[in-house]
Amino acid sequence: MINNLIDFYLKSHPVTLGVLLLLSVYFIVLNWVFFYRYFSLNNWLSRESVSLESLLLGATTVNENSFLNNFIKTSNIVSKEVLGLGMLAATKEATKGLSVLSVFASTSPFIGLFGTVVSILDTFAHIGQNSGGMSIIAAGVSDALIATASGIFVATFAYTYHQILKRKSYEIISYLQMQSDAILARKA
Repeated sequence: MINNLIDFYLKSHPVTLGVLLLLSVYFIVLNWVFFYRYFSLNNWLSRESVSLESLLLGATTVNENSFLNNFIKTSNIVSKEVLGLGMLAATKEATKGLSVLSVFASTSPFIGLFGTVVSILDTFAHIGQNSGGMSIIAAGVSDALIATASGIFVATFAYTYHQILKRKSYEIISYLQMQSDAILARKA
């Protein structure tokens, strides 16, 4: 196994190795973004759930831990505009990290494909120099396809993580909207 990795490293084109390194960095970053945001959004979601529940049970304002509380406290009059501003700020906060995951999901297959193309061009160059036949072609194509597979692998995780966090953000915004509507309904 170790010999295969060393052999792959020695035979691969430097651009292909660079592509694999970049995709490895992508994978580390996207996992960090996902897990950090996932746990922080879950925590936020539970706080908003408690706040909404207390509003529905008769409280006159949101809980102290609710995101909207800061906007309500700073305004003398609780209005639709103030709560709307809170909603916009919450949307911005809830969707942090989604653009990174989206960029990674859309670019990693192309980066992997670039590594594949460079590696196949390198294989054809070796065929022209050595005329070694099928063994050189098979080894070159095999190495080249690792870059494509890596790009698809990273993109799959990035897209999946993006969708999960997008859904969590939507849930948070929905809870905040329900709280905002409940506060405005009590004022009417």
